[in-house]
Amino acid sequence: MSEKKMTSSRRHHLKSLILQIALGWLEQEKKDIAAAKEAYMSEHCPAEDMSGDQNALMELCKKLNAAIEKIDEERYDAEAKVSKADKELEDLRIKVVDLVGVKKPALKKVRMSADSMLQALLGSKHKVTMDLRSNLKQVKKEVKEEPTEAVGDWRKNIEDKADRKKMFESS
Repeated sequence: MSEKKMTSSRRHHLKSLILQIALGWLEQEKKDIAAAKEAYMSEHCPAEDMSGDQNALMELCKKLNAAIEKIDEERYDAEAKVSKADKELEDLRIKVVDLVGVKKPALKKVRMSADSMLQALLGSKHKVTMDLRSNLKQVKKEVKEEPTEAVGDWRKNIEDKADRKKMFESS
């Protein structure tokens, strides 16, 4: 069975229809959320009676202020609990990493000269060369003059020693 391919104009038309339907759904969802919010607010927060003398309005303001302070304290306590829990989670994560250990990847061999390594580490702004020989002092060798008598004929040395031996023996 060979399936027929859809033409690009048909595909474009279907895509635009799907987008229109999705747009309608999003608009309806926004309206539903706004209606639910309005219903919640009218149920839980009835409109206050603003008619009355100044003392009644001052009393109402004090009640509202006390309610706001209580809610702020609860919010602060909740934030403190959340931050404490986050800190404990981070500590536990660190402990897990310490127990498991960090796996080090296998290093690859890279052929690189010392100059190019320094350039990669320090960046192109720094000019450093690893030609250490250029920094060395030039030292001139002094040739020692050895007496040539020591290198003389070995037979003569043996004869001299033999004469000394006879000198000790005769005495």
